[in-house]
Amino acid sequence: MIRWQDLHHSELTVAELYALLKLRCEVFVVEQTCPYLDIDGDDLIGENRHILGWKDDQLVAYARILKSDDDLSPVVIGRVIVSAQVRGEKLGHQLMERAVRSCEENWPQHALYLGAQAHLQPFYRHFGFLPVTDVYDEDGIPHIGMAREAHQA
Repeated sequence: MIRWQDLHHSELTVAELYALLKLRCEVFVVEQTCPYLDIDGDDLIGENRHILGWKDDQLVAYARILKSDDDLSPVVIGRVIVSAQVRGEKLGHQLMERAVRSCEENWPQHALYLGAQAHLQPFYRHFGFLPVTDVYDEDGIPHIGMAREAHQA
């Protein structure tokens, strides 16, 4: 059973922050052999939120939601990650459902955007995201910009 949290950055405990940074480093830097500065200054500012999925006491799923101060900019879902030990259990779907729901609840009038690894386009299409850029290189990995219109109530 997964215990989910949807937290404003100010609600994160030190242990939760440490766990999410550790998971991001394990997958994005070590597993994907992609040295880059993951701690980019966006985790603890503004209205930004964090979606965390815990199995027992271990963080196994995570996504970050960035809300710009510019009300015309889309809300950005990023750092979408599922730990290698639980891949194949459909946690990615649960994680994205929760991330999209959080965006709809907190910023219903905003479009959503994400920079997806290009091979994951079908996964993100399932949640209403469509390609809006050409494929581009980000840290040696092909990515594509994808967007979703604002939720229509």
